[in-house]
Amino acid sequence: MAYDTSSRIAIVGGGCWGISTAYHLERAGYTDITVFERSAELPSPQSAANDLNKIVRAQYADDFYTDLGLEAIAEWKKEDWAPYFHQTGHLVLLSGYAGEKAKGIFEGAAKTAQTNPKLSPHVTKLSGPEEMREYCWQLTGPLTNFRSYFNRSEGYAHSANAVKGIGAKLVKRGVKFVLGPEKGTVTSLVYAGDGRRCTGVKTQDGTTHNFDLVVCALGAYGASLVPKLGTFSVARCWSVAHIQLTAEECDVLRGIPVVNAMDLGFFFEPDPETRLLKLTPLGAGYSNFSGTTLLQNTSLPPLASGDVGQDAALANYVPEADEAQMRRLLRETLPWLADRPFVHKKVCWFSDSADSDYCIDYVPNTDRSLIVLSGDSGHGFKMMPVFGKWVRELLEGGSQTNPRWTWRNVDPAKSGADWGGDVSWRFGEAAETSDIVKERKTKEAKM
Repeated sequence: MAYDTSSRIAIVGGGCWGISTAYHLERAGYTDITVFERSAELPSPQSAANDLNKIVRAQYADDFYTDLGLEAIAEWKKEDWAPYFHQTGHLVLLSGYAGEKAKGIFEGAAKTAQTNPKLSPHVTKLSGPEEMREYCWQLTGPLTNFRSYFNRSEGYAHSANAVKGIGAKLVKRGVKFVLGPEKGTVTSLVYAGDGRRCTGVKTQDGTTHNFDLVVCALGAYGASLVPKLGTFSVARCWSVAHIQLTAEECDVLRGIPVVNAMDLGFFFEPDPETRLLKLTPLGAGYSNFSGTTLLQNTSLPPLASGDVGQDAALANYVPEADEAQMRRLLRETLPWLADRPFVHKKVCWFSDSADSDYCIDYVPNTDRSLIVLSGDSGHGFKMMPVFGKWVRELLEGGSQTNPRWTWRNVDPAKSGADWGGDVSWRFGEAAETSDIVKERKTKEAKM
């Protein structure tokens, strides 16, 4: 079906990709756009973008994504997006504890940074702790056998504020938002009598809404609405923790670059409003195949799979191994914070693909009436200012011409396999969220 600017378009999910899609369609002159979001406000607590900050970088091992990252950074500096972008620089480190895989990945990344002509003008190779402290003097830890380089063109964006701020702009520009657990929660898609064409959505309150095109932008929750998506897009989560700082401590760390130890984890300058310092450990993450109750052989966040008990058990907790990894990072970099309590602990869910490529495509056999956006793989937020442009190009072109972003047809016998530990740029073994729940219950039973 051909669409025009008056076509009725529904976007299910008000996270960074859903908001970006609405932004670019509205700018292109589309006049009937409705965003459905189960939360009463943006950003949704279930959205991966409901976060203080995300790394904005252009460096990839793959020039394809490097070019897109550079395009995104250029857009982050423009009027609508600039309030949320902080070009603090990006200090990339490898600790002395790193294994062989991590060493190889770091060496390859450092070589790329110093030889890619689009990156190298911004990159400085560093030797020893004192040179590292020239770019981040606050790193008073030993930095034992650390290696590093600094990229001054990169930094981070305040993700929650970006979703909230751009969403508010869209409301003023005429985009409709249907929010809240009853009216904004899409429980199912509606199809025509032949079962092929998607003609709308049904919400929790029982209302059927008719549309010409539906865009599913639910991230890790996508397979709960489009089940076949779960055959190649795995819901996966990583731990996040914070340290509450005083105003004076915030001042000490103000302006530090993103400090990213590839084998341990990363942190950012503190958020000035909340005075929280965010940390994330690096690893293969956690899926939820064993906890799924609604869809067999599909990983979904517990809230989407109906496992309310597991969802509650994951609240305000991170696994002991992840906590130990973050404390090792702090002991080596900011030792005065190494024993401080972690607060606002959580797991953050993403939609993950085996090759880390996105999916921006029509669902097969739906007469081009249903688009899915999935597979952010932990590197999707940085593309928020440009992502919606690719959705618009798909809509106007009629088919996905980039083979990397097409729908994947997976052998059903292989669906449900967890390949998380095999992803080339991650370390460790993938695990299940049920393992976290068991660990927490065992720990609490001993108290």
